Amino acid sequence: MIESLLVANRGEIARRIIRTAKRLGIRAIAVHSEADADLPFVAEADEAVLIGPANPALSYRNTEAILAAAKATGAQAIHPGYGFLSENAEFARTVEAGGLIWVGPDADAITAMGDKINARNLMAAAGVPVAPGTTDPAADLDAAVTAAAEIGYPVMVKAAAGGGGMGMGVAVDEAALRTEYDKVRVFAERMFGDGSVLIERYFPRVRHVEVQILGLADGRVVALGERECSVQRRNQKLVEESPSPAVSPELRSRLLAAAVRAGEAVSYRNAGTVECLLDPASGEFFFLEMNTRLQVEHPVTEYVYGIDLVEEQLRVASGLAPTFDPDALTPAGHAIEMRINAEDPKRFFPGPGVIRTWVEPAGDGVRVDSGYTEGNTVTQFYDSLLAKLIITGATRDEVLERAKEAVAGFQVVGPKNNLPFFAELLDNEEFRSGAYDTGIVSRMR
Repeated sequence: MIESLLVANRGEIARRIIRTAKRLGIRAIAVHSEADADLPFVAEADEAVLIGPANPALSYRNTEAILAAAKATGAQAIHPGYGFLSENAEFARTVEAGGLIWVGPDADAITAMGDKINARNLMAAAGVPVAPGTTDPAADLDAAVTAAAEIGYPVMVKAAAGGGGMGMGVAVDEAALRTEYDKVRVFAERMFGDGSVLIERYFPRVRHVEVQILGLADGRVVALGERECSVQRRNQKLVEESPSPAVSPELRSRLLAAAVRAGEAVSYRNAGTVECLLDPASGEFFFLEMNTRLQVEHPVTEYVYGIDLVEEQLRVASGLAPTFDPDALTPAGHAIEMRINAEDPKRFFPGPGVIRTWVEPAGDGVRVDSGYTEGNTVTQFYDSLLAKLIITGATRDEVLERAKEAVAGFQVVGPKNNLPFFAELLDNEEFRSGAYDTGIVSRMR
């Protein structure tokens, strides 16, 4: 097993990784910006290194500073968490070239799945269903118009190098396409350094369902069930649950088999997620993208399968067998995660500030993975995620009732927060029925 681990991230995910590392007797090393010096993850690490100012380009995305911290502390491995450098193939290569262990998939897999068009083509070749769309980037607006006419409106205009719900637009006709194409291309060039654009069929009423995969040290790829991620604002998730209330045993079998094929197509190792769009009416599903990292919503899978995914990541990176029997996976129970963000609960605009009161709920089936505590300052420099409220139980109905109590008992005073939204959602009949789709938030507003 790895003996010392540098966590190249911040907030709740850094704290989460540090917790598992320390339980396993691994020396946990944090890196932090000036703005984060007082956050819990810094205090809880065995060692902490300041790597730069608040601007993430000069700290959490500063590869030289992170590698220097690893060298200075004698770190044996680097865990990137999610976001920042977690899907940066060049960073992964540099880490390994420097003799360190990269806790994640290899750089070739990250590269293969990082380009949405290349990923679609790879998945289609592997027999994974993909939505109708372009097999090459739309080189210019005329090419996009031609492709959209062949695919049929409405279409999704996507940044080929994008991810995390960013760099996407919907066009219902040619006039809208002409506007969205330029918007997405310019955004993609600015955010990802690559203006390549993908055109694919847009499904107005779909569910967003993903499968957790784990590439084992012995070369096998296993699927650890599915997660429902259809409660979204601006294509970014707010709630995830496992198992999905829309997935039957027969559909689950097909979904998981396709996800394993996806992983095998790129010789995947470590944790990853195969994201799909599901048409609940027909039972058809289509590959959306693969996230080559640990997901924000991994705790719901941990509960249903009774494992610690960070521990499994560390075991794979160390060349060790998993803690579970891959041939006898037995999911049980239900779990829902709500992302508590520092944002307006109506329009979801960020609302940073000083946390004057922070009281976490407790009780049976309640887990809180938080990045902050009372007295901390939520700044504008980073993602608005404050904490993840994970509720578990034997059945979905039990979880829904526990969730209502937990949301009511979670107190955050200072920055704006979206707890009122979750209180509203948990009383929403569409959500409670389980028969919801990606449009549920817009219908609530």
